[in-house]
Amino acid sequence: NLHTSVGIPGFKNLFVPLGVFYIFFVVLIIVSMSNAVNLTDGLDGLAIGSSIISVLAYAAIAYIVSRSDWSRYLFVTYVPEASELFVFGSALLGAGLGFLWYNCHPAEVFMGDTGSLSLGGAIGTMALLTKQELLLPLVAGIFVLEAGSVVLQVASFKLTGKRIFRMSPLHHHFELLGWSETKVTMRFWIIALLFALLSLGTLKLR
Repeated sequence: NLHTSVGIPGFKNLFVPLGVFYIFFVVLIIVSMSNAVNLTDGLDGLAIGSSIISVLAYAAIAYIVSRSDWSRYLFVTYVPEASELFVFGSALLGAGLGFLWYNCHPAEVFMGDTGSLSLGGAIGTMALLTKQELLLPLVAGIFVLEAGSVVLQVASFKLTGKRIFRMSPLHHHFELLGWSETKVTMRFWIIALLFALLSLGTLKLR
């Protein structure tokens, strides 16, 4: 049953059936992604800019998997209803750009926990509904780095009493190295874009 199976990126006909455990997998994806975006929301424009890039990538994926001809050519799971997800992604993209106009440095408005958690949940949901769940760590690679830096920092301090980074999440580490807020944000956007492009490139892998 493809509805409760997870495809492995790069292995077009390999699916891992999770059965009833897919419910827990869904919860893990949405909760993890929500918290990852929330942790990233520490600098003006950083979380929303990176989210826009991830949403754009998944909107493109949604369009691809909604077309039988492209799905067949790329050997990806055909999800006809994903065309509606493309519309959702486009709307989210437009809303994100409108918000970024006022959230770029120096920010006039802030999304807060409500915005970051819901935005992360939306990206996780797009990953689930396009049946490209395991592509999420690559599409949203910048969020994985941010959340991972927190996990590593806490684990290292508890086990050894030493910190790996000057401060976590990762963007604060670079701030303490002397990077300006704008430089950190712009460079993280570039990294997010590279992750998104790489994830789209994996769709061609056989």
